[in-house]
Amino acid sequence: MTKQLELSLNREKQHDRNFHVGGRSFYFFDFDENIAFLATPSFVFHRETRKEVQLSSREFITHANQFGKSGPYKDFVIDLDPVAGTFRCFRDQDLGWLEKIFGRKQKFLHDVAAALGAPDVQWRGPSWDYFYHAVFNGRPIALITARGHHPETIKAGIRIMVREKQLPNEPNYLGVYPVSHPDILNQLGGVEGEIPMLKRKALRQSVEDAMRVYGDNPHHRFGMSDDDPKNLKWIMDEMVELKKRYPSNSFFVIETTHGRCVKHEILRDRIREQVCIPDAATGTSQEARQLALFEESSD
Repeated sequence: MTKQLELSLNREKQHDRNFHVGGRSFYFFDFDENIAFLATPSFVFHRETRKEVQLSSREFITHANQFGKSGPYKDFVIDLDPVAGTFRCFRDQDLGWLEKIFGRKQKFLHDVAAALGAPDVQWRGPSWDYFYHAVFNGRPIALITARGHHPETIKAGIRIMVREKQLPNEPNYLGVYPVSHPDILNQLGGVEGEIPMLKRKALRQSVEDAMRVYGDNPHHRFGMSDDDPKNLKWIMDEMVELKKRYPSNSFFVIETTHGRCVKHEILRDRIREQVCIPDAATGTSQEARQLALFEESSD
């Protein structure tokens, strides 16, 4: 029996903070480097020879602002071709019927399964405990990721986590937004490659969907977790705009950059920050009740 399953057996489900007045807590998550660390590679290409270099997710993030400009990859560029380009492993492959018969699966599913074969501390991201808390308690969830897989592929990857008993059940999905997928791009009215803006649009869509599905209740609370500084700026800007539109609701951004965990609470006249202090015994930001960062905050 896994450690995560043991934890769920000893945990009681909790109502939302504002359950008594019809409020819900909505959790929006980035996936890579946030919920989980996967070994999905990216590729950059020499601008003249077209030689390709494979990079890990961490390497890609570290040098993202240097490609084609400076540093060790000043002569290397990003190629957005979905089949042979930089992010080809972050897209679904066009599998033929014969490949499907012989059990070939999308790379995302292989990467998730491979990660779960490693020790928990290697693949669980800084927001894993918050993700688990939200799933366990049935909180409405939206996944907002730069990946370009079909939403059903993302859900299939999460089902592997359920099958391997890392999650107690499938999430209560409000939405799944792999913002580089053609259908999602069309839905959001965005441009491929403009990830921060696409995530911002998906965030706004998720809040509007929450109000439509669960009612326009002033006691709803919304939080999004992401690790990329560029994305976080746009997410923060959108949260400020959402606070203006829904002044009675609570909005939070959970920043997990470089292993940090900082909660930004969007107030009417300012942004209040709080560093999440890890528990000395577990290394996580407090167990059970306090895992829901924005459910425990004051208005």
